[in-house]
Amino acid sequence: MARTVPVVRELARAGVCVSVDTMHAPVVRASVGAGARLVNDVSGGLADPAMARTVAAADVPYGAMHWRAPSREMDRHADYGDVVADVMAELGARLWRLTEEGVDPARIVLDPGLGFSKRPEHDWKLLAGLERLRTLGFPLLVGASRKRFIGAALAEGGAGEVPPSGRSPAGPSKQPPGWPPGSRTACGSTPSPAAPGHSPPR
Repeated sequence: MARTVPVVRELARAGVCVSVDTMHAPVVRASVGAGARLVNDVSGGLADPAMARTVAAADVPYGAMHWRAPSREMDRHADYGDVVADVMAELGARLWRLTEEGVDPARIVLDPGLGFSKRPEHDWKLLAGLERLRTLGFPLLVGASRKRFIGAALAEGGAGEVPPSGRSPAGPSKQPPGWPPGSRTACGSTPSPAAPGHSPPR
């Protein structure tokens, strides 16, 4: 944090819209105080019980990702029936808790968590099911850049994985097979605030 906050402060002073990616409430408090304008939490508030109230007090857009476990053990939690339905149900539970703790629904952006407690086949099913995920009524942020499922799809002969350095498509000709029609790839994404009036399912 001692290195992060000065960078956030200087970028904010230069007029840059800064998003801080953290699972820790103290980092949110310090970074927003230094000028960060968005928070992205890969745990959706599960890693730090103080996160929801901290984000509520900060009143900034909050990216809440579907998450089951820390990275070191997440592969052991990649079991689903219908992965889209399961992710929707778990995100719905998160939405309820976040708003109960005071987070403004109009500030929430949802992320299905590609690659986190997901095998490649789960990631493809989630991409194909984005319209179902949209029925939760919140903006979606989909982080697919360089994820393992892309490496598997681009591997010659379907064996192994292309390393991360070769997973960024340069254009439509290198778009991974099965990518949803009309989708776009980007090096980075900035979530926009949700439209007012949305409330999470209970």
